[in-house]
Amino acid sequence: MRLLRLWLLLLIMIVLNSIPSESAVSSIDLGSDWLKVAVVNLKPGQTPISIAINEMSKRKTPALVAFQSGTRLLGEEAAGITARYPDKVYSHLRDMLGKTYDQVKEFLDAMYLPFDVVEDSRGAVAFRIEDESGNVGLYSVEELLGMILGFAGDLAEFHSKVVVKDTVVSVPAYFGQAERRALVQAAQLAGINVLALINEHSGAALQYGIDKDFSNGSRYVVFYDMGASSTYAALVYFSAYNAKEFGKTVSVNQFQVKDVRWDLELGGRSMESRLVEFFADEFNKQVGSGIDVRKSPKAMAKLKKQVKRTKEILSANTMAPISVESLYDDRDFRSSITREKFEELCGDLWDRSLVPIKEVLKHSGLKVDEIYAVELIGGATRVPKLQAKLQEFIGKNELDKHLDADEAIVLGSSLHAANLSDGIKLNRKLGMVDGSSYGLLVELDGSDLQKDESTRQLLVPRMKKLPSKMFRSIIHKKDFEVSLAYESDLLPPSVTSPIFAQYAVSGLTDASEKYSSRNLSSPIKANLHFSLSKSGILSLDRADAVIEISEWVEVPKKNLTVENTTTTSPNLTLESDTKNTTEESDVNLNSDGVTDNSFNNNVEGPSTTEPVTEKKLKKRTFRVPLKIVEKTVGPGMPLSKEYLAEAKRKLEELNKKDAERRRTAELKNNLEGYIYSTKEKLETSEEFEKISTADERKSFIEKLDEVQEWLYTDGEDATAKEFEERLDSLKAIGDPIFFRYKELSARPTAIDLARKYPGELQQIVKGWETKKPWLPKDRVDEVMGDADKLKSWLDKKEAEQKKASGFSTPAFTSEEVYLKVFSLQEKVASVNRIPKPKPKKNESETSSDKTSSADSTSGETPEKEKQTTDSNGSADEKINPDGSTVEDVNPEPEAHDEL
Repeated sequence: MRLLRLWLLLLIMIVLNSIPSESAVSSIDLGSDWLKVAVVNLKPGQTPISIAINEMSKRKTPALVAFQSGTRLLGEEAAGITARYPDKVYSHLRDMLGKTYDQVKEFLDAMYLPFDVVEDSRGAVAFRIEDESGNVGLYSVEELLGMILGFAGDLAEFHSKVVVKDTVVSVPAYFGQAERRALVQAAQLAGINVLALINEHSGAALQYGIDKDFSNGSRYVVFYDMGASSTYAALVYFSAYNAKEFGKTVSVNQFQVKDVRWDLELGGRSMESRLVEFFADEFNKQVGSGIDVRKSPKAMAKLKKQVKRTKEILSANTMAPISVESLYDDRDFRSSITREKFEELCGDLWDRSLVPIKEVLKHSGLKVDEIYAVELIGGATRVPKLQAKLQEFIGKNELDKHLDADEAIVLGSSLHAANLSDGIKLNRKLGMVDGSSYGLLVELDGSDLQKDESTRQLLVPRMKKLPSKMFRSIIHKKDFEVSLAYESDLLPPSVTSPIFAQYAVSGLTDASEKYSSRNLSSPIKANLHFSLSKSGILSLDRADAVIEISEWVEVPKKNLTVENTTTTSPNLTLESDTKNTTEESDVNLNSDGVTDNSFNNNVEGPSTTEPVTEKKLKKRTFRVPLKIVEKTVGPGMPLSKEYLAEAKRKLEELNKKDAERRRTAELKNNLEGYIYSTKEKLETSEEFEKISTADERKSFIEKLDEVQEWLYTDGEDATAKEFEERLDSLKAIGDPIFFRYKELSARPTAIDLARKYPGELQQIVKGWETKKPWLPKDRVDEVMGDADKLKSWLDKKEAEQKKASGFSTPAFTSEEVYLKVFSLQEKVASVNRIPKPKPKKNESETSSDKTSSADSTSGETPEKEKQTTDSNGSADEKINPDGSTVEDVNPEPEAHDEL
């Protein structure tokens, strides 16, 4: 039986895996400067995991959004106007999440970004943006970031050709609670369902370990990531464990993040800023006259753009030039820099680059030689001096570069998305255990609550496993407040107060007053239920008031039989106390104190014996749900439901305008392309002279010139409808001409095919006479008759076409010829499929078969029936005391976190 069940399970899994999946999930690596998108799609004919390319066929896209003349631009389009309109292209939005207005303003000034910003009601930054009507609106960081995430979702859908709404977004490990919550809300505005936020180092670790085998030995690996704005080092332990799969022991790989340390102000941007300042000083010296190029936002935007290219060149060359046309006041700037000078400008950064990896080793107690590999990820790790510094510290001649520095995180995150998705499962498994980057506390405050260890407790130790659930209980009778805070020794960037969330818990005072007069067996207490999500977000999910009451109740005496008596207590949990002869029940109540499931004793049928009762002390536990209201204030305060609804409406309107703009541009390009290609064909191809008159061509060309002139004058700002109408008017003239032109070559090809097929058919019929003599003669004759009809029809139509002018509508088309040939071929195929008839049996054979069948019916029991009897019997099975068979009892497998 066990083998049968296993076989059925395997069969079901094979059937499910053979069904092609139409669903897809994505992952988004959202960086300070760039974003990358990966798609997991099991649709046949597509690569299961691939990078989504943008409209410029690039694998990474600028994380930018711009507003110019009321038009919203995203990605590459926004990057194209950065130098001309630096005040209208919004960048570095990820780094502004959860920050105060003052912090963002200081950052913008340091980056020479001239954005028009104000402080909103939360104390965060809001961007003043003018629409096409000249009206100024305010946009939060979450709204602008939501536009970028929505664009990333569009890239995923365009790449996979299916709807993609579920995604995993990678975030830096140093992101705190405010940043994580804000990012999730930004995704909600974009209509994206975030399956989880994943720390960047975990994404890289997934990509590293998915194709490796750790059954022969575990290893410590450090992932060193220097991106545009920050640097971190994460220590990850890879190992393997044995698990049962389909009755076999298999080895499953897993990894656990042991520690992660970072430097928030060290990255590629730090190096670029040194170059920007160096070249700005050089330009000011060249120009003189007290001019400071730093005062011109446009000039600084141009200079920063060229500095990025110069830094990239220095990674592969010892010297790099820089050239900026019309940098400031119509003055060009040209210069160069050596790699040696660049390394000198960034001299203090090289020692700082080792601090994260040193701290990881220090806190883990490991030595350098115990590290199996140091994997480099992030674009800035390509700088030769940085690599040399790491090599010197590690003591290796070569660094580990097994991962794609740009794409490792997004590809690993896509594996996590596939695991979390309901519709996609991958064959390879890799267990993942990541932890909270910060230690998190819970603090209670309220009337009559003393500040001591009971009201301030460590709720989430640093690196506690994600996800997790926590529970805390407090003896109290009045309403109180709950605050969630960071441990003071490690705070997220720019955090001024360790408290990141506040809740007001009410209903406890009313519950205490209601039940204080009852016989309480223990003081009233409040239970608090917390959860740390897969995304690393801590929240207070539920609070209950717990009231325990002792009452004397009459119960039937033990060892006495009461027949036909049934006592039912739906959804009721009873707990017995062996020390005191009491009974305890757990009853859920609503806020009014009414039980959700009351005791309901039903006696079915008459009792044959009068029950004898006795009094016992019974303990009842009532749980009253308490009301939780979030009172978080400051930049980390989540957007309200009303604000989210309005913001979503604004984004949807912008999406519609963008769709209409793209449609208009597409129709304009179609019209322009049609004019150019048609004029070229009419003026250069001699074939058109055979199917159109000179006047017809001249009239058509004049019409094309007329529309072309309109296109570059009045039609410059025309609507999509106008472009479509102009194109339709041209096609109404051109389509008949192009149809005749197409038929000039297509019709002879079709006729040639139709003429050859009857000869081929004769060979087929001859083959039937020898190989398939059973085919009905009337069907074969019908096929040959249709072939003769086809020949006659062709003769007639060709004669008509010879009489007709090449400028008129053709007497027949290639499509008509193909349809007739295909119809005949289908009829031939249907005749060819007629099966050979089965031979008829004589009467004596039929009688013998019937007798044999009767004998087998009255004879021995078939083997299948025997098997059924054996499986239902119990003679050969060992029965456990609990009623289960021995073969059904299996030890509980060891639980592991699996990908």
